[in-house]
Amino acid sequence: MRTFVCVDGFNLNYGALKGKPWRWLDPVALLKKVLQPQHEIVALKYFTARVSGTPGDPSKPQRQDVYLRAMQRFRPEVEVYFGHFLSHAVRMPLARPEGNRCTVEVVRTEEKGSDVNLAVHLLNDGWPDLCDCAVVVSNDSDIAEAMRLAR
Repeated sequence: MRTFVCVDGFNLNYGALKGKPWRWLDPVALLKKVLQPQHEIVALKYFTARVSGTPGDPSKPQRQDVYLRAMQRFRPEVEVYFGHFLSHAVRMPLARPEGNRCTVEVVRTEEKGSDVNLAVHLLNDGWPDLCDCAVVVSNDSDIAEAMRLAR
């Protein structure tokens, strides 16, 4: 059974793997163990965005690049697609205001575009009969309609 896998990389890394010992997860190996033997992973599409370094962790972009290059080098079925990463200062309310201080300035980081890219690829791969099965690795409900349509 020709199987395409779509992985929401940010969702996987920050939702399930952050702080865990599986930072160098091989998603192809994982899916081969989870899926039944008749599934042939034809493509694993990994959707992410290039991260920015932070004052506390300036080497984040280099580590991400090494991981993505390693996946592509050792797993020819892996294709990487990029959204974009935004980082900007915003004022947020304090949970417990102190005196006259009700807000604080924080750096908000957001990944944009990966969920839309994943949804578009899911539909474009399904319509021309390129796969018999699609597996989506995400916890993002924004792609639910694309999954419903692909099914």
